[in-house]
Amino acid sequence: MEVSPNEEARILWDDVLDLLRSGDFAPAVLAMLESCTPERMGDGEFHISTGTRFVKLKIDENAPAIEECLKKAAFEDLKLVCDLADSKRAPIQTNSVQTGAQIAREQLEQRQEAAAAAPASMPAAPAPRPSAPEKPVPADENPLIEAIPENDSKLTFDRFVEGDENQIALQAAKQVADGANKSYNPLFIYGKSGLGKTHLLKAIQNYIVATQPQRLCVYRTGTEFVSDYVQAMTEKDATARSALERHYHSIDVLIIDDIQQMVGREGTINFFFNTFNFLRDHGKQIVLAADRSPMQLGMGTDGLDERVTSRIDSGFTIGIEQPSYELKLKLVKTFYERMRQDALDEHIEDTIGTISDENLQLMAEKSGTNIRVISGFVQSCLMMAHRKELKGGHLTREDVITQASLKWPTGQKIVTIEQIQKAVEAYYGVQHTDLIGSKRNKELMEPRHVAIWLSRELTDNTLADIGKKFGGRSHATVMHSLKWVEELRKENRIFLQKVDTLAEEIKG
Repeated sequence: MEVSPNEEARILWDDVLDLLRSGDFAPAVLAMLESCTPERMGDGEFHISTGTRFVKLKIDENAPAIEECLKKAAFEDLKLVCDLADSKRAPIQTNSVQTGAQIAREQLEQRQEAAAAAPASMPAAPAPRPSAPEKPVPADENPLIEAIPENDSKLTFDRFVEGDENQIALQAAKQVADGANKSYNPLFIYGKSGLGKTHLLKAIQNYIVATQPQRLCVYRTGTEFVSDYVQAMTEKDATARSALERHYHSIDVLIIDDIQQMVGREGTINFFFNTFNFLRDHGKQIVLAADRSPMQLGMGTDGLDERVTSRIDSGFTIGIEQPSYELKLKLVKTFYERMRQDALDEHIEDTIGTISDENLQLMAEKSGTNIRVISGFVQSCLMMAHRKELKGGHLTREDVITQASLKWPTGQKIVTIEQIQKAVEAYYGVQHTDLIGSKRNKELMEPRHVAIWLSRELTDNTLADIGKKFGGRSHATVMHSLKWVEELRKENRIFLQKVDTLAEEIKG
């Protein structure tokens, strides 16, 4: 049977992906390649397409290695061409008839009934330790039941505002939710507060609760996870720890948000480490989120140790970037339309105002980068627009600027070089004498360069003043540090986010 050109390209691409998987290829880039569509081959070229500019950039950077596998699979030299296409995925529908709590309680009761009946119908399990008897726990006594949403949340995939900055994270979350990609385990999403991490994690849970009620999906914040562990350890009943283990081991999809909140809690970290290993060894899905990358979570004197960071970075790790003007404009318009529609549906008159296109664009220009704050900003402008319309007026440019100044004050915190040095020392886990000293160890060079660059960016000190604060370094040495950081910021996206996160923490 004759094979069509498109089918031939797809078959060859599957062979190339198999070769890449068998080699030492970066998992993140491999995941990006798996999201691409093979289009055609001919005239010495093999064309694939993606709808994301960042994916195209990374594939172009790794083209030589990919072309080596193309040559092995096709037995001829082929040039890889990654085309940019508008290939938006249809949103996953997440409407549910039952609430998440109802579904969770039903499935939990079914599990416990099965567990209670097990001795009569199944081979006996190994005898438990006397101090930790295995006994079913009633659904209303399960401390994790409160982690299931009590009502239909609006944090769903179809309400997530997509842009280049978050598109890969969104696609990865959808694949995890519908179980399409088992290699994304764990899925680790990181980025600054307010960029949509929690929305994606809740969307995964809502989708699973609505469409796969046989899977127990639990969402916890890092603080709640710590609280679960501490409460179990402080109970006088010796079986509390065993009961907590059984609860977490029964989970099919464990979602933990803001895991940076566990840093410094050694007992909780050990419990998390053991729970992580058990779930993954038994084919269960884990989804994590934090305000920084796994590597950054391991930095500093209280950072996570390497055994933990290597585990959480062993699946698919993706960062969400701060929104550009284009995404902020899309967010403003989307929030505006949804809030008006929700107000009409729920008969809430306060937010049935009208905002012109010019003012929506101005709102995007004046917005900060925290998406939650942008949502509140849009709501404030809508309410003001409604009040002015009741009096025969309309929302003006000055009104928008006033509301923006309330959300994002222009006043800046005064930062000193000493504060920057302390922040960098804590972040990287280095001593002050080493930071400003003459040692040129590799592990000291990056924090020293970063501290000097931040001192230039966040203070009004001259290069000579900065040099004095760093052990009397010369003007040329300070300039070298500035150039070093600037070049690495352009080349390394992870380093860029690291420095920007540190700068925000210092300013905050």
